[in-house]
Amino acid sequence: MTKILVAEDEKDIRELIAFTLRFADLEVVLATNGEESVQMARAEQPDLILMDVRMPKMTGYEACRRLKEIPETAEIPVVFLSAKGQDAEVQQGLDSGATEYILKPFAPDELIVQVRRILEKSGRAK
Repeated sequence: MTKILVAEDEKDIRELIAFTLRFADLEVVLATNGEESVQMARAEQPDLILMDVRMPKMTGYEACRRLKEIPETAEIPVVFLSAKGQDAEVQQGLDSGATEYILKPFAPDELIVQVRRILEKSGRAK
């Protein structure tokens, strides 16, 4: 089964994303901050990481850069989910190694479509 790591510090948003992905028959593991997302990515080896930009302990940008430096997580696609949609924010996310940048708020069905497309494109769909 395809495994998605969701790194989001806001509980309601984290649970909504997890519910949406589980409804689409995806396995979901959760992290509540950037530091935890790096640890969990190493332990869980997810097929995709959905990550908020603004999180405690380590920003999404920092976590993404760290994940790309670690051989066993470097190839896992990272997708930022953020309300910060200015061009500079999006570019910073892509520069840190992210595959995509999805703006909040998003429609749950559209999130599923985008996640499946990214998994197919990366060759990680199961």
